[in-house]
Parts: sequence; C-alpha cells; structure tokens
Amino acid sequence: MQSRHGTQKKARFNRLRSEILDYVSTNPNCTASEIVAALANERRMKNHGLTPRKVGFFIPRHCKEILWTQDRATGKRIYAVTS
Repeated sequence: MQSRHGTQKKARFNRLRSEILDYVSTNPNCTASEIVAALANERRMKNHGLTPRKVGFFIPRHCKEILWTQDRATGKRIYAVTS
C-alpha cells in the first residue's frame, strides 16, 4: 500500500513553479516583488506565504529556465526566461 504523504506539498510546489514560469514568460524583465504581487493578488496565491526573498531563493533552485541579471541602478535581480 502506497502512502500519500507529501502529495499536497508536491502539488503546491508544481503550481508555484508553473505560475512563476508563466508570469516571467509573459512579463520579461520583472523583479521578485512584481512576481509576488502578481501571484498574490491576481492569481490568488495569498495563502502560500510568498515574499520576494522566498521567490528569489526559489527561482535559481527550481526554475532553471529563468535567468537573472543585476539591475545597475537599484541592485535588484531582473528575471527573464531563456529563449
């Protein structure tokens, strides 16, 4: 008999990954705070506890399709999907 431990966690992870990829592909050159604002407000992911810091750590580890560059004026990371 298989256990179902972690299925909700895995589903939440997959949804977060796909939502981030969708947003960055439609809005290139965006910041982590813009991603969090869009996901929390427009896509109703308010209960996921998203912060720009969490998104900034999540993208390099789990979204290898997204590259980032450093904005020289503000020092923030700017995210874009590789082509």
